[in-house]
Amino acid sequence: MGTGKSSVGRQLARTTGWPCYDTDQLIATALGLPITEIFSTLGEERFRDEESAVIEALEIDRPSIVVTGGGAVLRAKNVARLRELGTVVCLTADLATLRKRLAQHGNRPLLQTENPSETFEALLRVREAFYREAADLTVDTSALNHEQVAETIQDSLALVG
Repeated sequence: MGTGKSSVGRQLARTTGWPCYDTDQLIATALGLPITEIFSTLGEERFRDEESAVIEALEIDRPSIVVTGGGAVLRAKNVARLRELGTVVCLTADLATLRKRLAQHGNRPLLQTENPSETFEALLRVREAFYREAADLTVDTSALNHEQVAETIQDSLALVG
């Protein structure tokens, strides 16, 4: 959350010419609801089920970018499927940077709590090992803009459009 996954995915799509599949957008379209409403009315478990279904159903026949939400790696079957599809890149940032970015976008469903900062730190602690385990490549986005992150990924993976 706050690492720039969606923005970097769109940037990579622009620079490579590859299609970009954002699972959050696919879920919202499939259910006809914005992500925040899915969480508030249907709950996180339903969202995670839909996320797993979308990831499993992806049929990619050429180089593509798949952007998932930060919780996708909590289910081993999602990680296995993403690895089948290609290289798994994890975007990270230091806590101060993430807090600053999240403060600019207060609509994160999982942070609609009494203490969003505490909730966020708890989520990070739980997810950190999952991110490390899932990632083929990790890029720290703390001091980089979206274009620089996309360029770093392209250079690291020798991607060409």
